[in-house]
Amino acid sequence: MRMKPIYLFLLAILQLVPLTVIGQDKPSDQVTRAEQLRGSVTPERQWWDLKKYDLAVQVDPENKTIQGTNCITFTTLTAGNKMQIDLQEPLKITEIKHGDKNLEFEREGNAYWVTFEKELPAGVDDSILVAYQGKPVEAKNPPWSGGISWQKDEQGNHFIATSCQGIGASVWWPTKDHGYDEPDNGMTITITVPENLVAVSNGRLKETLHDEAAKTKTYHWVVTNPINNYGVNMNIGNYVNFSEKFEGEGGELDVDYWVLDDQRETAEEHFKEAPRTLKAFEHWFGKYPFYEDSYKLVVVPYLGMEHQSSVTYGNGFKNGYRGRDLSNTGVGLKFDFIIVHESGHEWFGNNISMKDAADMWIHEGFTNYSENLFVEFHFTEKEAQDYVIGCRRLVRNDRPIISEYNVNGRGSSGDMYYKGGNMLHSMRHTLHDDNKWRSILRGLNETFWHQTVTTDQVEKYISQQSGIDFGLFFDQYLRTTKIPVLKYKLDGNQLTYQYDNVVDGYAYPILTKIDGEEVWLTPTQVEKTLVRDAKIGSFEVDRNFYVTAQAQ
Repeated sequence: MRMKPIYLFLLAILQLVPLTVIGQDKPSDQVTRAEQLRGSVTPERQWWDLKKYDLAVQVDPENKTIQGTNCITFTTLTAGNKMQIDLQEPLKITEIKHGDKNLEFEREGNAYWVTFEKELPAGVDDSILVAYQGKPVEAKNPPWSGGISWQKDEQGNHFIATSCQGIGASVWWPTKDHGYDEPDNGMTITITVPENLVAVSNGRLKETLHDEAAKTKTYHWVVTNPINNYGVNMNIGNYVNFSEKFEGEGGELDVDYWVLDDQRETAEEHFKEAPRTLKAFEHWFGKYPFYEDSYKLVVVPYLGMEHQSSVTYGNGFKNGYRGRDLSNTGVGLKFDFIIVHESGHEWFGNNISMKDAADMWIHEGFTNYSENLFVEFHFTEKEAQDYVIGCRRLVRNDRPIISEYNVNGRGSSGDMYYKGGNMLHSMRHTLHDDNKWRSILRGLNETFWHQTVTTDQVEKYISQQSGIDFGLFFDQYLRTTKIPVLKYKLDGNQLTYQYDNVVDGYAYPILTKIDGEEVWLTPTQVEKTLVRDAKIGSFEVDRNFYVTAQAQ
């Protein structure tokens, strides 16, 4: 089936890239108060450090309402008496307790200002209990436009799930809704649902309680590792469970699958992709980051998301992206895009997490790149290259990948996926040392294990470990929309060449072919000349470098 290229292009982008990262930029003087409160480390966030969440939620599917509490445990870094807690309208906080005392609070949009009865000194371990209730935002087009999905399966059972990347975890629970601070000691998630339903969340299921009088069941999940807010999820349905063991670098990993009752036979066959994915990524990135919390795939009524230790799946048990090959090479149909991509986020997104949403490329660029690493591990290097290079057709270069900081990623470009992946692919070939490159990928996950990071930290680590200052490389691909152009001219036995459309000082080597022979060149913005013994008949840039060759 043929479609006009522009329609195919837009369809692929809109169905893959979160809508939250393709909005239009606005000048800094138009940043709203709400954007500042959501996206910046305010003084009311800065003075206290998260230690643990204990979240309890009761769900009423018939009325599409929730109510619950969140016990927020923290350590004071400096003295303070005013705290910012986030919860999005129309949900409401009804009470906040500090010990046996009720705290005063007031609302400003989606931020609540909580005032303690007296100033807390620095170095204190403490907690507050936040009670809330209401009818949360309903997801319009999950996972891109998030909230809670209130669906029903083919048998008429309730089928409910949360998705909140971009929009924020505070769309369904009260939290410190900023990426820079994760709960060091993990969290518990307790979900109460009608007794005919099963609730699945992050971590391990420790206990299920049945209240026969109330006709409810309560599922108690425990996460022992730090977890980013948007990685916390709640999935409710007529689930059945099957499991297996994966022998990995960290020992024996529990792998669980939660699917609807009528999907089990199909899932048992199709989900063999999961351990294959874990094997490939442990090779490239190091051991799975959450052995203590297990790994699971959970079927949901939307496409899927990278919820930590609870990867959600809705790709219809098909290879490709909803049965399509995003690269248009045929390679994308060799694997299930959602299992591979969302599982890759366990390393980049969940293990290594961005401090600010402007640096979302750390999640999406590396994870897009992980897709072709999966192909290389299980198939061939050529097919892996075909795949990542084929996805260049989806790059728009509409705006720089890194957007404005402190406004929750407003104006970020969806190019963080395909351009980010191709930037890393080009960087690997610039380094020209696959063993060192793999050690860098593994070293990133080891060095920044369970940490939140900035782009600056990632850039410096790669430059230090590679022995190449990639600063201008990152500037070129992350902070401009310009793709390097190699201008060249053939004149008898002479080749003249230079970089154009690059940031000042850009001078990274590239592999070329001159009459079929591999030749490394190091162009600059100043024209250079190469003289050969015989007339030059052909010249091309190796396709693995994200550079446009332009004959003069």
